[in-house]
Amino acid sequence: LREAIMEAGRVRFRPILMTTFTTATGLFPMSLGLGKGSELQQPLAISVIGGLLLATFLTLILIPLSYDLAEKRKEGKIR
Repeated sequence: LREAIMEAGRVRFRPILMTTFTTATGLFPMSLGLGKGSELQQPLAISVIGGLLLATFLTLILIPLSYDLAEKRKEGKIR
């Protein structure tokens, strides 16, 4: 399982980061709130960027780590 997690992380790392980066970069001007009427759209952009960064962290780090810990617990290596 550990090899599968490492391989999946290696294969999916760049596409996930590229998607996150392009979306966050595209929303960055909107999150600055410059221009007339932008005060309505600024909170949405900030929320989307924050959620995207959190989802990226969960996808790349926390979920594979939890799979690995669950497998170790199942094998009896940790209590």
